Amino acid sequence: MKHNSVHSTRFFFATAPLPCPYLPDRVERRVVTELVGRDASAQHNTLSLAGYRRSHDIAYAPTCPDCSACVAVRINASEFTPTRSQRRVLAANIDLRTADKTTVATREQFELFSAYQDSRHADGEMAKMDFNDYRALVEDTPVDTVLTEFRHPDMGLVAACLLDRLDDGLSAVYSFFDPVVERRSLGTYMILWLTEHTRILGLTYTYLGFWIAGCSKMSYKRRFQPLEAYTPDGWTPLVRQEADNDI
Repeated sequence: MKHNSVHSTRFFFATAPLPCPYLPDRVERRVVTELVGRDASAQHNTLSLAGYRRSHDIAYAPTCPDCSACVAVRINASEFTPTRSQRRVLAANIDLRTADKTTVATREQFELFSAYQDSRHADGEMAKMDFNDYRALVEDTPVDTVLTEFRHPDMGLVAACLLDRLDDGLSAVYSFFDPVVERRSLGTYMILWLTEHTRILGLTYTYLGFWIAGCSKMSYKRRFQPLEAYTPDGWTPLVRQEADNDI
């Protein structure tokens, strides 16, 4: 199928319906397009502004039958201020050191990735990934991608985030962390770090992927305000409606 809203000569294809990994008794379907050629980064920037996400060398967005629960979200990093509990997370991880790595997968990363999957997503498809699958996740990218490692002086590698650099911000492709170190709230910390890093680079937005109302695995994204959601009317504020216990 030919899709004209993003690029006049770009072709988009619909995937076959599959069981939804987030909501029970629902079907997932995506519209996808390849990111290829010298202008892959420009394509990626344009599609990200239209609510698309990247995986390997494709960009995709949900086009599920009878469901519009998945919503692309981004933090306005230029206006973000951490809450009291988020400041506690920052303080708890002040001893971590970060380093941006080229997109070359390592066994050390894969061991951490596997431990995270086994602990948090044992019933998901990613838990079945071997090292070659992980290598493809990290290395198959036609755009400006880095893998940021978070290291503790005694524990070594405790977290990592694969991210894309966009014209207007940073996009978190996938992150994982040591599930044993729960008290550090490493998932929250990586988003806080990424948001601050976005601002340091003089950029505006931190893209967090999709958010789904009513999905507990996605609820944490609402804690990062101001948050914007991509809608048919473009990017609009997504206000946290539930009681905020972080004040």
